[in-house]
Amino acid sequence: MSSKKKLSGWPVLFIGPHMILFILFFLVPAVIGVYVSFTEWDLFSSPIFIGLDNFKTILFDQDSLYHTQFFNGMKNTLFFAVISVPLCIAIPLLLAVALSAKPKMMRFFQSVLYLPTLFAISAVMIIWGFLLSKSFGPIKEVFGIDINFVGTQPWAWIAILIVTIWWTLGGNLIIYVAALNGVPREQMEAAELDGASSVVKFFRISLPSIRNQLIFTTVMTTIAQFNIYGQPLMLTGGGPNNSTRVLMMYIQENAFGSSTSVAGMSSAMAILLGIVIMIVSVFQFIMIKKLER
Repeated sequence: MSSKKKLSGWPVLFIGPHMILFILFFLVPAVIGVYVSFTEWDLFSSPIFIGLDNFKTILFDQDSLYHTQFFNGMKNTLFFAVISVPLCIAIPLLLAVALSAKPKMMRFFQSVLYLPTLFAISAVMIIWGFLLSKSFGPIKEVFGIDINFVGTQPWAWIAILIVTIWWTLGGNLIIYVAALNGVPREQMEAAELDGASSVVKFFRISLPSIRNQLIFTTVMTTIAQFNIYGQPLMLTGGGPNNSTRVLMMYIQENAFGSSTSVAGMSSAMAILLGIVIMIVSVFQFIMIKKLER
């Protein structure tokens, strides 16, 4: 009996530190953020409770700068997410299928593809800012491509998409490789005996077998892409003409980027973004479950 009591404390020992970190760095800031969204606050004086005024201004006051910022930022964020999420799922999945065939130097290619994920966003932007430079970038010098990748559309969005896919590809790739390696060999061999092609085996056996991993990566990738910030900030600065200025940039600028902070308004924008992310994630989950039937 005493040994069982001793063992029962081990889960708490392992989970406890993670729960403390979750509460301190996620739950508490989230609760504070929700409260601040109902206030007028400049980060220095005491917050003044104003109810739903921030949300009304953002959503309905068409003459307000914050209304314009929110809808322009949300439009750009949605545009990026709609294009990037399918690519950030499909490309790693196709590469994982190729790697699951155990080609020569598989470990090398897997390591090379995963490596960018380990870089900080600042380092990634320095690398790609140099590569894409219109003045002295290697892409211009080697290939003779005279394009302003960060100052003209659609090249600004294309550059952000390429950088994002390159930087984040490794995470989903590792998940898919591990999942595909777990597909029962007996099913694949039986399908081969029945004369099934590689495409048929992928859609009939492999894909259904990794559906849980697909759901997880789709939802997590969607959340990440809706929170895009570093790529447009450091690559295009939100240009040209605010066409790549995403909502997270407006949220940060209003809270910390000007002499007069409007933290309450920024928090309200962040809450609205969180609601949109939650709705989209639930919709994705429901649609994926329906496709399984």
